[in-house]
Amino acid sequence: MFYYLLKYVLLGPLLRLVFRPRIEGLEHVPSSGAAIVAGNHLSFSDHFLMPAVLKRRITFLAKAEYFTGPGIKGRLTAFFFHSAGQIPVDRSGKDAGQAAIREGLGVLGKRELLGIYPEGTRSHDGRLYKGKVGVAVMALKAGVPVIPCAMIGTFEAQPPGRKIPRIHPVVIRFGEPLDFSRYAGMENEKAVLRAVTDEIMYAILSLSEQEYVDRYAADVKAEEAARTAEDRRRFPRLPRG
Repeated sequence: MFYYLLKYVLLGPLLRLVFRPRIEGLEHVPSSGAAIVAGNHLSFSDHFLMPAVLKRRITFLAKAEYFTGPGIKGRLTAFFFHSAGQIPVDRSGKDAGQAAIREGLGVLGKRELLGIYPEGTRSHDGRLYKGKVGVAVMALKAGVPVIPCAMIGTFEAQPPGRKIPRIHPVVIRFGEPLDFSRYAGMENEKAVLRAVTDEIMYAILSLSEQEYVDRYAADVKAEEAARTAEDRRRFPRLPRG
C-alpha cells in the first residue's frame, strides 16, 4: 500500500514535476508477467525515477546498508526502502551473489518485474562498467525476457556524494526485450553467462551512449581509493598556520 502511496501521491508526482523526465520505449516493458529490467546505475535518484515512470510495480535488489544505518535516520531509511518494496541484499561474503539470485528469482516467481543494475554498484565517473553475471543466471533460470534501460542525465543531477539533486534534464530509455530462450538449461555454463551478460550490457550501452570500461566498477573504485589513500600518506597536508 505504501508503495502506491509513494508512487502516485507523495514522491512520484514530485519527481515528475521537478525532473520532467522524458520517457522513451515504455511500450517495451510488458504489461504483465515476469521480466527483468536491467539498467545502468549513475545516481541514487535512479532508485526512484524509474519506478515513478513505470506503469507496473518494480522491485529492486538494494544493498543491505540502506536497511542497517544507525540512529533515527537509519531507521527512517530502512522503513522507506522496506515500504517501497525493495529487498535488502548483503553484498559481502562469498555467498552474497547466491543470496541476491535467490531473492531475485523469488520476485520473478511471482510474475513481477525485477529491477537490477548489472554493474553491481553506482558508476563513480559516469561511465558504463562490465556487468556481473547474476542477471544472466536469473534470466536463464526463470526463463524471462530482459528489458535494457538507460538512465541519462541522472549523474549530472545527483552525482555520488551529492545529497540534494540539482535540476537537470533526465531521459529514461527502454529498449526492446532481449530473449535468451536459446540458452535454456545452460545457466551453469560460464561462457554462456558471460555472453548473455555482455549482450545485455551492449544493449544498455547502445541506449545510454556512455563510454564503456571492460572492468568491474567495484575494482576500479577500490584501486582509486587505494591510490588516494597512498597519496595522502605520502603527501600529507600541512597544518594551516
